[in-house]
Amino acid sequence: MEPSQVAIIGSGLIGRSWAMVFAAGGFKVKLYDIAQQQLTNALENIRKQMKELEESGFLKGALSAEQQLALISICTDLKAAVEGATFIQECTPENLELKKKIFERTYALMKKIGQSPVKLNREIEGFVLNRLQYAVISEAWRLVGEGLISPTDLDLVMSDGLGMRYAFIGPLETMHLNAEGISNYCERYREGMRLVLNTFGPVPEFSGEIEQKISQAMSEKIPVVPKVLDARRKWRDECLTGLAKLKKQMKSD
Repeated sequence: MEPSQVAIIGSGLIGRSWAMVFAAGGFKVKLYDIAQQQLTNALENIRKQMKELEESGFLKGALSAEQQLALISICTDLKAAVEGATFIQECTPENLELKKKIFERTYALMKKIGQSPVKLNREIEGFVLNRLQYAVISEAWRLVGEGLISPTDLDLVMSDGLGMRYAFIGPLETMHLNAEGISNYCERYREGMRLVLNTFGPVPEFSGEIEQKISQAMSEKIPVVPKVLDARRKWRDECLTGLAKLKKQMKSD
């Protein structure tokens, strides 16, 4: 499998350190800076550090220093640096105007190459996507744990129900369209939503009997055997690719 690609914006001390961390994890790294000589020096510095760490037995990861170095490339073109990246790490100097400029350029480039960048107004625990995902997983876990629905039926509610609309529009637009706008939706459904939300239990432990119950159900459907798991993942990825193509086609239409 081709390793995921990470873009590091800035090749100073912090940028070099992150490049080493990601390379140790087996990620392909594109290290970006505005000056070629700065990048050349950065790569040489990384090479020296990795060799020293390897000789002292402190090199992180399962790959050798040479294998990790082979994963790191340098680039003075920001567009080329972010293209294909699944994660972008900003490591520029502590200059607010410079950081704003980098974020604006990166945001525009990500949109240009077909990505969907978003902006956060402040830092929080976890990515927004993960927070939304954890909210769904948490309630799914509670519903199954309380014996209200089986694990396989729970997944069907999402894959054949809620998930279908969320592939095209988000929860807030869903509210907007399911009534005569957001205000009308809140007027009509706020009491019902609050009534249901107040029945939600505490954050699950994700362990014990419920974990075993869900694990058994999932294993019966998809045995925990490498070949079976890989085949299911391949099917999943093909479905996601087909969906991405459909969304792209619908946007162009």
